[in-house]
Amino acid sequence: MKEFLVELTTTVPEGTDPAEVKRMHAAEAVRAAELARAGHLVRLWRPVGELRSIGLWRATDKAELHDKLLGTLPLWPWMTSTVTAVHSHPNDPAGTSADDPDGP
Repeated sequence: MKEFLVELTTTVPEGTDPAEVKRMHAAEAVRAAELARAGHLVRLWRPVGELRSIGLWRATDKAELHDKLLGTLPLWPWMTSTVTAVHSHPNDPAGTSADDPDGP
């Protein structure tokens, strides 16, 4: 599995019924939990004072990440994303990843 840092910003379309927004957020929480249990969503942060999230995701490649993971999020149609593929740094305190092309 490869690792990706994904920044997601959700913009609710103007005029959207608040009940629909609430329903979508609840569905998003359920789907995120499913993806976490499956080992795809590893960590999720929200920068202080901002309405975006930054997550560490695992997928076989960018196509799987977009089509089979991010694309299944209920809020995806309202999201913009930035995806950065990452691998372990030689000085990473957690050690090196098996997928690290610079690793041992």
